[in-house]
Amino acid sequence: MAEKNILIIKLGALGDFVQALGPIAAIRRHHEDARLVLLTTAPYVGLAEATGFFDQVWTDSRPGRFNFAGWWGLRKRLRGGWFTRVYDLQTSARSSLYFRLFQPSPVPEWSGIAGGCSHPHDNPKRDLMHTIERQGEQLKMAGIENVPGPEAIVGLTGLNADISEFGLPGDFALLAPGGAPHRPRKRWPQEKFSQLAGRLAATGLTPVLLGTKTEEDALNAIAGDCPEAVNLAGRTDLLQIAGLARRARVAVGNDTGPMHLIAGLGCPSVVLYSADSDPALCGQRGAGVTILRSQNLADLGVDDVVAAAKAGAKAG
Repeated sequence: MAEKNILIIKLGALGDFVQALGPIAAIRRHHEDARLVLLTTAPYVGLAEATGFFDQVWTDSRPGRFNFAGWWGLRKRLRGGWFTRVYDLQTSARSSLYFRLFQPSPVPEWSGIAGGCSHPHDNPKRDLMHTIERQGEQLKMAGIENVPGPEAIVGLTGLNADISEFGLPGDFALLAPGGAPHRPRKRWPQEKFSQLAGRLAATGLTPVLLGTKTEEDALNAIAGDCPEAVNLAGRTDLLQIAGLARRARVAVGNDTGPMHLIAGLGCPSVVLYSADSDPALCGQRGAGVTILRSQNLADLGVDDVVAAAKAGAKAG
């Protein structure tokens, strides 16, 4: 076919998806006249569509091992896209398996780690690189230079939303106290977030609490300790978080996906790390990001976090 059809694979999670948006911007620029399709998972479809990068966004149902009908349907869809090149930014065992779904032929050019692909990212130290540098090197090996970081999303007007329904004051700070339920050591203690909320409220910044329904208990406890706080547990989608990030004076949170989005959109951000994750490999990027790390997050003092938040906050 005369038209170039380009597929990008990026399935999740949220932080990884956000950190792929700079590379995706570079792919879009490099293939400006091509039809660009994204294969992703359901939680990120709306965010992907809002970027304006893609001609189509496909949802991957991630068929299970013995879901033969699901695998056959996925194979048929991929082969029916007539892709001339695939950029696998997921670079997982699953996404590499998708390379096999194109065989026997025609097999598109493929940037990733799948065995036998045309443009392998074969740096043996790739897993020791930060995600941003790793994907930048992967694209360089595929002929794409000048890959930006997450700051590429600041100018995307679609990554925004009306937040008037929340009735927020002019000056507010975002707090993201949650995190993966199975990794509690990545969370700064709830009582310290309560103290932080109170200290910020005393300076005139309304604490706005972000989290999912599963994190509601912790957010309710913080709101109970700090009556000035606005509790948005379970009330925000990703574009609303983007809208909040564009208007907040500062954000403080654990190493979570929303903090990647918030930081990437240029909101001054203080991100809290324990020994359970390494910011050198996955740390948030963006203008005004401060990383505070303690072997045990319970040992990280409220004074240190307050000082970092005050130092980084945008002027009112």
